[in-house]
Amino acid sequence: MDKRADIGVFGGSGFYSFLENVEEIEVETPYGKPSDKISIAELDGKKVAFLPRHGKHHQYPPHMINYRANVYAMKMLGVKALIGPNASGSLQPHIKPGDFVVCDQFVDRTWGRKDTYFDGPEVRHISAADLYDEKLRRIAIEACKKVGVTVHERGTVVVIQGPRFSSRAESRWFSSMGWEVINMTQYPENILAKELEIPYVNIALITDYDVGLEGRDDILPVTHEEVLRVFNENIDKIRKVLFEMICMIEV
Repeated sequence: MDKRADIGVFGGSGFYSFLENVEEIEVETPYGKPSDKISIAELDGKKVAFLPRHGKHHQYPPHMINYRANVYAMKMLGVKALIGPNASGSLQPHIKPGDFVVCDQFVDRTWGRKDTYFDGPEVRHISAADLYDEKLRRIAIEACKKVGVTVHERGTVVVIQGPRFSSRAESRWFSSMGWEVINMTQYPENILAKELEIPYVNIALITDYDVGLEGRDDILPVTHEEVLRVFNENIDKIRKVLFEMICMIEV
């Protein structure tokens, strides 16, 4: 395709709405259409492609997102780095709402999602041992510190199927395993980027404590409205972090 971009971001219009000369394009992939049109803007001399993974109107729940089309569309644009910010819950008391976590490991608890490009006849087995790109992780951590965000430099994200939240029993199990973050969209977005050899980094914006946090029986069950409220309160922080990262990434 004739349109190109250097860096891809899975995030909505809140990240780029004030940029000038934003161009929206439609992309068709061998795996269908991505969640929405892709917006391309220039920042620091780099072309950046923004795609809302849930769609502009949040019309796709986590288990219905066409992750293969989303990631493949970025590959078609030629991006050299992918940034995947998302709203997440905390499984540990020391990780507080408003904190950021730059994840270095994941646990997949989803089911039924199309999670590979290698359905045959070509078959490849991809290592997920160290899935997140270490260079991008260091850039994300440095950007958070520059902006003044409380950042946790490592963390395991457990990815649940959704759209429901965890039961208290499930949440207590996840916490007891020592995992830090819970989310519904990291998988298979992360492994698909690995299959296409696109360096990928996750930034988890903590919006709530998950319901099963041990010793915290005062925690109320998380709601979608509360997640959106905290996320919107902190969107300026993640936007500043993203822009710092874009300036620091060499393409």
